[in-house]
Amino acid sequence: MNKFYRVLSFAKPYWGFALLNILFNLLTIIFSLFSFALLVPFLNLLFGTEELVTERPAFSFSSDALLGSLNYEISHIISTSGQSQALLFICLVLVTAFFLRNVSRFMASFFMANVRVGAVKDMRNAVYNKILILPLSFYNKNKKGDIMSRITNDVQEVEYSIMNYLEMLVRDPITILAFLFFMLSMSPQLTLFVLIILPVTGYIIGRIGRSLRKTSRAGQVRMAEMLSHIEESISGLRIIKAFNAIGYSDQRFKSQNHLLSKLMIGIYRKRDLSSPMSEFLSSVVIIIVLWFGGQMVLSDNSPISAADFITYIIVFSQIIPPAKTFAQGYYHIQKGIASAERIFEILDAEEVIVEKPNALPLSGFNHKIEYRKVSFRYLKDEVLSEIDLTIEKGKIIALVGESGGGKSTMVDLLPRFYDVTEGSILLDGHDIRDYRIDGLRGLMGIVTQESILFNDTLFNNISFGSNHASREDVIAAAKVANAHDFIMQLEKGYDTTIGDRGSNLSGGQRQRISIARAILKNPPILILDEATSSLDTESERLVQDALAKVMSQRTSIVIAHRLSTIQHADEIIVMQKGQIAERGKHDELLAGNGVYKRLFDLQSFAG
Repeated sequence: MNKFYRVLSFAKPYWGFALLNILFNLLTIIFSLFSFALLVPFLNLLFGTEELVTERPAFSFSSDALLGSLNYEISHIISTSGQSQALLFICLVLVTAFFLRNVSRFMASFFMANVRVGAVKDMRNAVYNKILILPLSFYNKNKKGDIMSRITNDVQEVEYSIMNYLEMLVRDPITILAFLFFMLSMSPQLTLFVLIILPVTGYIIGRIGRSLRKTSRAGQVRMAEMLSHIEESISGLRIIKAFNAIGYSDQRFKSQNHLLSKLMIGIYRKRDLSSPMSEFLSSVVIIIVLWFGGQMVLSDNSPISAADFITYIIVFSQIIPPAKTFAQGYYHIQKGIASAERIFEILDAEEVIVEKPNALPLSGFNHKIEYRKVSFRYLKDEVLSEIDLTIEKGKIIALVGESGGGKSTMVDLLPRFYDVTEGSILLDGHDIRDYRIDGLRGLMGIVTQESILFNDTLFNNISFGSNHASREDVIAAAKVANAHDFIMQLEKGYDTTIGDRGSNLSGGQRQRISIARAILKNPPILILDEATSSLDTESERLVQDALAKVMSQRTSIVIAHRLSTIQHADEIIVMQKGQIAERGKHDELLAGNGVYKRLFDLQSFAG
């Protein structure tokens, strides 16, 4: 039940609304008990089995005192105005009690809505925030579709299965206890008998609930797999069509959907069993109580009158609906806990990239970046080994080499997308792990091979992360990136929405928008990860011109596939199998007749 209590912790900020809910639920119970208490004098009046009460009983918190007071008032009306007036009085009081009961019931639900919706909103916020904080390595091990399923389907299931029954957890137990106390004051023997047989029904319901929880978790996993397949299919639709894999993808989806449907049928059958089973068990209990109580009424020395027994049965029957709701809620909560477990797996995921409590603020870059004996591994395989490299401020450093040599990993370590396994990276003499993460990343502008754009306007994509950028600033950045001219040719200019991942733009246009975004940030350190490798010649020329303007004033680290683009770098680092194989300027490396010369000759031959 720890997961359940943890879900409830999200409702803590809304404790004021929860208290109001409890208050109005208590009023609902009071008005319910009052209306049922009126049944005894009503029945006695009809049957004429009880003498008129001429003295007002002493006040006390008991059903006997309440019934005595009601009998006194009714007796007074009968003696002064007749039985018909007494009957009318009872009916009016009953109507008033039922009206106040339902007003209180509505107000309880009115305030509970704030608790339920607010708690789920905070849970969804917490999951999304954790998704943003978790390191990139987390997403190397988990499917995007599964993560999306947890923040959508699983959170929705928690709202439906747990938060929807949150009020029941407070209201129904109090209702049952209040009614049992009232019944106990009417007939201790009969109530003791009821308390003996009720736990049996609770045990049966609990057994099915535990089974439902296991099946529900399996269902959520299946749903996540299916959502992941849909996400991959949409992202890779071009490849699916190109390789005539529509039939294969469709069959794979149908297979996953079939398995999910089988699981969901089992879940629904177990859940739907709760209502008829609890109703049947309740009926059995009522019949047993009728038999046992009837025996007591028919005995010679009956401890309970017929009118009291009828009232007792009516009150007892009112315990059945909250008990039934509680049983159904138990099934739903078990199903919701399965989803909560999946949500907490994300919330509890280890934040590998942790900021020190006393981390240093960082507002500028003054001298140099140093890689000292840096080694890194993702799981077991070593990606980088014993890297020593110094990057002076204002220099252009190029990283080249075959795919898998560790170039991208080297630059990913600098903004702490990952942390080094061994060694350290220093910025102006301090280990980057000593700095605040936001300050460190604030020094860097990153342009990657794949332009990461958002389904938003061009203005918002360029100003992304720069909350106070003016339109003039955005236009100036776009001009430096050679993007202003094509933007102005669009129908809405900078207010044009570019579609999912910038699908309405060409590859060169997307890349220039990415460069404009980096320029607007105005970072002292620029990281270019194969920023032009996927572009055509014309687009590459425009992007290269834009990059040349930017790099001339900044410290730049360039990962290049095309060696012709980095010939003027201050130093070229040749990476091979996670180590620095060669280093130097373009002419020096060609003269060295080593790895760089071989790569250059291969590209010249291919060209």
